[in-house]
Order: sequence, then C-alpha cells, then structure tokens
Amino acid sequence: MPRVQCLCPNTGQPDFATILIDYVPDAVCVELKSLKLYLWSYRDEGAFHEAVTNRICDDLVAAIAPRSITVVGKFRVRGGISTTVTATHTK
Repeated sequence: MPRVQCLCPNTGQPDFATILIDYVPDAVCVELKSLKLYLWSYRDEGAFHEAVTNRICDDLVAAIAPRSITVVGKFRVRGGISTTVTATHTK
C-alpha cells in the first residue's frame, strides 16, 4: 500500500506513491523515524512526481552524503496512467 502522498500542483488532488530508497552509506546514515516524518511532510505539498522523487534524492544526498543512492517513486494510477520515476546519485 502506498504510504507517501503529495498533491497534484494543477488540480490539488492527492497522489499516492511508494518510495523505494536504496543507498550505500558513507560516514552517516538516515534514521528511519526521521525519514518517515520527512516523507510525510509531502502530504500537503503540490508537486509533480518527477520533482518529488528528485527532491527526495537531493535532500538525502545533502543530509547524509551517501556513496551512492537510488530513489524510486512508484505513483499510483491516475487517469489511467501510472508513473515510476528513478533518481540516482553517485559520489
């Protein structure tokens, strides 16, 4: 069941997604409770699927500087179209 929600910036309707994060930590790693609260912060934010996925990746890179990270946003069907967006970063 998708647990991340954001709003369509055009219609204001909710979009639901499953976010998959795969990373190789360097000096620090992300604390799961903090990550959960961070992902919940998108609930009332209007953003396109690509922007949400890329921003999550960018924010995690800025916060923990992993050796590598891949963030995949699997967004539920809306209007007959589902979206899967992948963002990657490598040191």
